[in-house]
Amino acid sequence: MTPLQVQTFPEAIAAMLPWSGLWVDVLSALVGTFLVANFLLLNTAVAGPWAKRKITAAFTDRISVNRMGPAGILTIPADAVRLLSKEQIIPEGVDRPAWDMGPILIPFSALLGFAVIPMGSGIQVADPEVGIAFAFAASSIASLGLIMMGYASNNKYSLMGGLRAVASNIAYEIPLVVTGVSVILFTGSLRTSTIVAEQAQPLVTLWGVSIPQWFAFVNPFAFALFTVANLAEVGRNPFDIPEAPTELVAGYQTEYSSAYFVLIYLGEFIHIFLGGAIAATLFLGGPAGPGPAALGIVWFTAKIWAFYLFTQWARSAIPRLRVDQFIEIGWKGMLVLSFANLVLTAVIVGVLA
Repeated sequence: MTPLQVQTFPEAIAAMLPWSGLWVDVLSALVGTFLVANFLLLNTAVAGPWAKRKITAAFTDRISVNRMGPAGILTIPADAVRLLSKEQIIPEGVDRPAWDMGPILIPFSALLGFAVIPMGSGIQVADPEVGIAFAFAASSIASLGLIMMGYASNNKYSLMGGLRAVASNIAYEIPLVVTGVSVILFTGSLRTSTIVAEQAQPLVTLWGVSIPQWFAFVNPFAFALFTVANLAEVGRNPFDIPEAPTELVAGYQTEYSSAYFVLIYLGEFIHIFLGGAIAATLFLGGPAGPGPAALGIVWFTAKIWAFYLFTQWARSAIPRLRVDQFIEIGWKGMLVLSFANLVLTAVIVGVLA
C-alpha cells in the first residue's frame, strides 16, 4: 500500500479471510459492494417515502404521514408494496429497449459514483487515481437515462422533459466540474482519499481549538457555487425544470409506473445523496469529524443527510425558475463565476507555492 493509497473495503474484507487468490479478491469485492449498496439503499428508503414527507410537512406547517406505525415509519414498506404491486403499463409506440433501460441507468449511475467515495471507518470500495473524475463521470450517466426515457416514451411532455434534462446537465455540470477542479489545484491529486487527507490538516488554531483545513473554509465562494450547481444537478428547486409538474405533467417520467417508477424515484434520491457525498469529499473533509476515526461513517452519513435536508428546504421554500431564466443563470452566471473562481484559485495557489 503506497502512502497515497488507503486500504479499500474489499481489501480489508480479503485480509480477514484465511484464503488468498483471485476468487477471494472477487468475492471480497462483491461482498464490499453489496454492503455499501445496501447501506445507501437503506438511507434512500428512509429518505424517499418517509423523511421527504415529514420534512416538507414541517417546512409548510402541515401534518404528514402518521397512521402506519410509530410516526408513520411503516409507510416505507407500505409504499414499496403499493408501488411494486401496481400494473406495469407500457404505452403504445414506445421505443424499447430504450424505454426499459432508462429507469435502470439512473440508480445504477448514482450507485456507481459511490464506489470511489471514502465513507469513513475504512469503507471505500475503490480508490483509483482518477477518483473524483470517476464520480463526476458516473453521475453523468443519468443524463443518458433521462434523454432515453424522454425520447422513447412517445409523449411530447416526456420528450420536453428529456430535452430540458440535457440542457440542465450541460448548463450546470460544467460549472460543477470546474468548481471541483479548483479544489484539485489545492491537493494536486484526483484521488478522493488524498483530497480528504489534505483537509485533515489544521487551518488555524484559536484558544487551543484547531479548525480543520476544509476547503469550504479555505474557499467558501467555491463551496457556494458548487452547492448551487449541485442543486441543479440533482433537480431540486429552483432547478426542477426537467419534471416541472405544472408544465410537463411529470416530464421524462410521465409514462412510467410500478417498478420502473420505483427505480426512477430511487435513483433520484440516491443522486441527492451522491451530490452530498461529493460535496462532503471536496469541501467538508469527507468523513472527518470530532471523536475517534471509527465515527467516520457516522459523520459522513450526517453530512449527506444535511445536504438532503438542504435540498428539501429548497424544494419547499424556493419557487421554480422559468426555463429561460434557468438556462441564462447557468450559462451567463454560474459558468462565468466558476471559471473566475478557477483562475483566482490558480493565482492564489501559484503565489502560495
